[in-house]
Amino acid sequence: MTEPVENIQVDAVITWVNGNDKNWQGKINAYSEKKINFSSENHLKRYNSIGEIDIAIKSIIKFAPFIRNIFLVTDNQSPDSFDSLKSLAQEKSINLELVDHKVIFHGYEEYLPTFNSSSIISMLFRIPNLSEHFIILNDDFFIMKEVSVNDFFINGEPIIRGKWQHFNENRTLRKFYREILTFLNIPIKNGKISFKERQQNSAKLAQMDKYVRRFHTPVSVRKSTLMNFFKKDPTLLRNNIKHRFRNKNQFLISSLSEHLEIKNGTYRHQKSSQLTYFRSYKNLWLTKLKLERFKKDENKLFITFQSLDMANDKILDYILSWIESRLSKN
Repeated sequence: MTEPVENIQVDAVITWVNGNDKNWQGKINAYSEKKINFSSENHLKRYNSIGEIDIAIKSIIKFAPFIRNIFLVTDNQSPDSFDSLKSLAQEKSINLELVDHKVIFHGYEEYLPTFNSSSIISMLFRIPNLSEHFIILNDDFFIMKEVSVNDFFINGEPIIRGKWQHFNENRTLRKFYREILTFLNIPIKNGKISFKERQQNSAKLAQMDKYVRRFHTPVSVRKSTLMNFFKKDPTLLRNNIKHRFRNKNQFLISSLSEHLEIKNGTYRHQKSSQLTYFRSYKNLWLTKLKLERFKKDENKLFITFQSLDMANDKILDYILSWIESRLSKN
């Protein structure tokens, strides 16, 4: 039996940075130990934009009209199209609002400026007038089919999308591999700071013995869950946001929120990601096939186009035309 659609207010929160902004580029290089060459391919891939934020906001307005507020969190920046996006949102009785880092870091200004998404997202629950129920999205998350409140919250409880996994140190093969290296006196490389490990840090903070490795999808959050947690030990929040750049000891507040809900038994688990995920754009035929499958699969709701600006012109034009047709379709 289908559960009734909930009559609760839900807000959407998106963090965004305009990596092409010369002022922002100068600011990050002033604090970075290793100066960034923004013309290099690696940094173009990370910081470039082709208007994803416009698509993300338009997709919410089009397919999630139950959203009451869209909060766009930035570092003294605004998309060129902000005024037109705000007008489009108002047509659906949605308020689109810019929120500066200084607002959410009020009382913690010594940690600004920050270039660390984990630190920034840690403070989202402090947005003024934010609803109890809200959704965290990235600017490459697109809602591409009609959704309801029940796709994010059921009976007020957040839906968590992901797969249960053991912590790295408890995985049999990984433990065996590390024991062999230790026995042979071979140094264990730490590697880069991974998204998976920060999820595990979050689950451990919630006193879990395993974790839900979540998909690259929107995250449903209850503000009170985080507020109540940090009231018990405010130093946890301060220690997490003090890093201007990513740090291996940080937790992800979105993942922490999910595991606190799991610990309390106040959640709904969705095994399916309901996501079509793009991170490679080598073949036009494959791109067309994945987009056609998305349209036909009633379970699919979300699309993530990671580093879309790296697609060649032909594939990029096809994807942008496909998106435009979805957003303009009555």
